[in-house]
Amino acid sequence: MATVKFTKDHEWIRIEEDEGTVGITDYAQEQLGDVVFVELPKPGTTLETGDEAAVVESVKAASEIYAPISGDVLEVNEDLEGDPSLVNSSAMDGGWFFRMTIADETELEDLMDEEAYLGYVAGLG
Repeated sequence: MATVKFTKDHEWIRIEEDEGTVGITDYAQEQLGDVVFVELPKPGTTLETGDEAAVVESVKAASEIYAPISGDVLEVNEDLEGDPSLVNSSAMDGGWFFRMTIADETELEDLMDEEAYLGYVAGLG
């Protein structure tokens, strides 16, 4: 079963064995509004925790997406290039950004589980 962790920057990472799939949360896509363009990292790129990994542009603003952990980009969601609105309609599923290796599993301990993340978002109101 996959585990999902969250960052304070509203990224999520779904951990499956030694890989993670990264995207942004429903809260983040609601704040952005209609997503019109996504710039994804190149497969093979090595990311450190907190590195800028992707850019999302919406009708309201452009926003950076940061690497939640360190690792190498394995694959990007090419569907977003043709249909960036997937980020809005399916933020936690079809609107994922990239898959990456997990360089250091201990970095996952610094991320929030869903309950902690929902509490964090509730406190932003």
